[in-house]
Amino acid sequence: MGTPDFSVPALQKLAAQDDFHISLVITQPDKPRGRGKKLAPSPVKTAALKLGIDVFQPEKLNSREAKEKLLSLHPDFFVVAAFGQILSREILDIPKIFPINIHASLLPKYRGASPIQASILNMDKVTGITTMVMAKDMDAGDILLTAATPISEHDTAQDIHDRLGLISADLIVETIHGVLDNRLEPAPQDHSKATYVKMLKKSDGKIDWSLENRQICAHINAMTPWPGAFTNLVDRTIKIYKAQTSDMPSCHEPGVIFQCDKEGIHVATGKGCLIILELMGISGKRLKAGEFLCGHKIDPPLKFDPA
Repeated sequence: MGTPDFSVPALQKLAAQDDFHISLVITQPDKPRGRGKKLAPSPVKTAALKLGIDVFQPEKLNSREAKEKLLSLHPDFFVVAAFGQILSREILDIPKIFPINIHASLLPKYRGASPIQASILNMDKVTGITTMVMAKDMDAGDILLTAATPISEHDTAQDIHDRLGLISADLIVETIHGVLDNRLEPAPQDHSKATYVKMLKKSDGKIDWSLENRQICAHINAMTPWPGAFTNLVDRTIKIYKAQTSDMPSCHEPGVIFQCDKEGIHVATGKGCLIILELMGISGKRLKAGEFLCGHKIDPPLKFDPA
């Protein structure tokens, strides 16, 4: 059970195993996308059809029809990765062995919908994947295996997403083999250490220039590619994709562009300065700062988000 790109490597890896048989792939219904709003399949549906696996797309997985369909398959396991629907206790009880969830954090840290972005926003040094036995409460089940990966100051949410997707593919195969060979015993989470993260909204991308430069860089990385880190310049919204911190002293208030040069666009922050390296122009294209300045003249000092 999965929907976005993140879920595809695990599906492909499981399908490649000689000792597993995927009887069904469950994903969200096709959604309208693009300017024409034509119905488009999820990445998981596209991958499943290429693999020749049956696909089921219920509006509600907890319906009686869906439950009967799942019962008829007599599955040993469910593997759930960013599916997008909450499973009822009745559904979770169907597999003979375990319903297993793949979660993009080192639980119990960052239960919820945006663990990748949270790990970057909080400037964590490491994140990872957890496989767990699914429970009724969100991301609260017993842990089976974990795998960690470092986070660099340059990693965006897309970078970590792609890396964790690949890690999850290996980890779910290792997890199922470990369970079948009686080498894995589910371990309860320490619920007192649990933290929760919400689903992101577009407004979460707005840059707060009063923060220190390191925090703003982390925010830009966490919001890339979605919802995108943005700010306002004069009467237009500017999306920022890449920046770096600078020790250059500035006597300007936070959000003031005080210098533009070959390095980039220098902005004062609550502590230190930031150099914008890549941003979006009027055309909607991602541009290097020098290319942006060729078509968007800036005469410092000029303030982002003027009051």
